[in-house]
Amino acid sequence: MKKICYTVAIIIISLLLILVCLLKSGRSGREEKMSAIEVSSGANGDYIKWVDFNVTYEALCAAYDLDVASYDEEVHLNWIELLAYAGAKSGGSFGKDSVPLIQKLAAELSSGESTLEELTKDMKYYNYYCEAYEAVLGGMVGEYEIEQADENGKKSWKKVYGLKAFSPIAKGFEYSDYDDFGSSRSYGYKRQHLGHDMMGQIGTPVICVESGYVEALGWNQYGGWRIGIRSFDGKRYYYYAHLRQNFPYALNLEEGSVVTAGDVIGYMGHTGYSKKENVNNIETVHLHWGLQLIFDESQKEGNKEIWIDCYALTRFLYKNRCLTEKNEETKEWFRSFQMKDPAVAEYKNKKEKQTA
Repeated sequence: MKKICYTVAIIIISLLLILVCLLKSGRSGREEKMSAIEVSSGANGDYIKWVDFNVTYEALCAAYDLDVASYDEEVHLNWIELLAYAGAKSGGSFGKDSVPLIQKLAAELSSGESTLEELTKDMKYYNYYCEAYEAVLGGMVGEYEIEQADENGKKSWKKVYGLKAFSPIAKGFEYSDYDDFGSSRSYGYKRQHLGHDMMGQIGTPVICVESGYVEALGWNQYGGWRIGIRSFDGKRYYYYAHLRQNFPYALNLEEGSVVTAGDVIGYMGHTGYSKKENVNNIETVHLHWGLQLIFDESQKEGNKEIWIDCYALTRFLYKNRCLTEKNEETKEWFRSFQMKDPAVAEYKNKKEKQTA
């Protein structure tokens, strides 16, 4: 009997020791997570050094719908602030409770029951999530003008408030995808996949997600023919890779070109994985598109780069797919309906003043 009691006591002590280790491990994991949202000090002041963008498709849709629906109301809800509140509440994790939380917050703000300042005054990381999510989504919703056609096909301009970012694949062109962010890649060296792949057919028109200017254009041994477009505020760098052999880009595109969201910028292919230009070494035809966040220019190149998972964002952008048509003479595709983005006009005016 004494032996049995002794054995039971040993087992209990062992289990307690294991539990203590697990608690320490969990605490360590939380501490690492919290340290990941601290800021660094640089030449341009303090800046965010890391972002885990875990906002779900459902949360994006809920916050966006509330923003648009309240645009002409006394209290205009900002979708990024709604998402930042939910992110700060959950430590950046979005689960099944996120949408009800966003809706509850929206109801409180709309009724005047409370203000966002009051609700977030004791939330230590709200400002972090607000700045981080603004960096991801800042240029995607706002006022713009878009051409629309009546029943007779006559086009006219209409002023709109809403989603002014587009899916990277033109309307009417099928594709398949899944969440492949972080999966392993081995060409050149072992690394993580820091983008989102959309599988389709060669020549599928690739669409500019957000208005900006072309910062990079040409061959990269990993991405093949690729385009890098920077947002006007400098916070987002859009990377479109593995474009079509021989005819990868829109003919008028060059470094420095200003592009409007919805413009056709290139064509899907499978170039890359070669130091030699114009080589198809990628097995599967697809568009790789990635979104890099830049809070400080030191993060643009090297081991400080911040790339986010674009899977949920890609699903969200499916709401806005650009209709295109083909010029049979040049074999180029063009958008069917033009768009006037105030951000484009503002950037061009700024550049003109700088060069005057």
